[in-house]
Amino acid sequence: MAAYGRQYRSPCPFTGYGRKRGAHSEAFGRSRGGFTSKIHVRCDNQGCPLGFVLTGGQVSDYKATDALMKLSVPPPKAMLADRGYDSDSFRQDLLIHGILPVIPSRKSRSAPQKTDWWRYRDRNRIERMFNKLKQMRRIATRYDKTALSFMSFLNLAAAKLWIRFFVNMT
Repeated sequence: MAAYGRQYRSPCPFTGYGRKRGAHSEAFGRSRGGFTSKIHVRCDNQGCPLGFVLTGGQVSDYKATDALMKLSVPPPKAMLADRGYDSDSFRQDLLIHGILPVIPSRKSRSAPQKTDWWRYRDRNRIERMFNKLKQMRRIATRYDKTALSFMSFLNLAAAKLWIRFFVNMT
């Protein structure tokens, strides 16, 4: 009887009671570069990571902003981000919480927003932090199958970046 129910219930294979499984639950997705995932990081003003959010490669950058802002760290005075995080709703949320958005406008935006380019220069600290993270081959290539194991290694790499602030401090 089980074979009959499976055979005629739907044209797709039985995956079990309507729950979603597969690559999207492990933060994998198709992008121009292939089957990848994106690492979204919230950093302090020195470029040290405070928390991570993983999304699939095809997911837009500003979809991870809610999760990044909910991290239990003190709120910043200014939020530095690249063009991928430029959305009106994200800018409004930042302003409501008293955070200055320092985000350049997208090229396709009809009414470009003003950007404080003097403050935006400090975003290179974030790019350098990503460079240090990607020096670890396991992060650069993402061999881990599950999001949990990849996030665990990201946290270990973040601890390695933080350790330089606590060594030889007298």
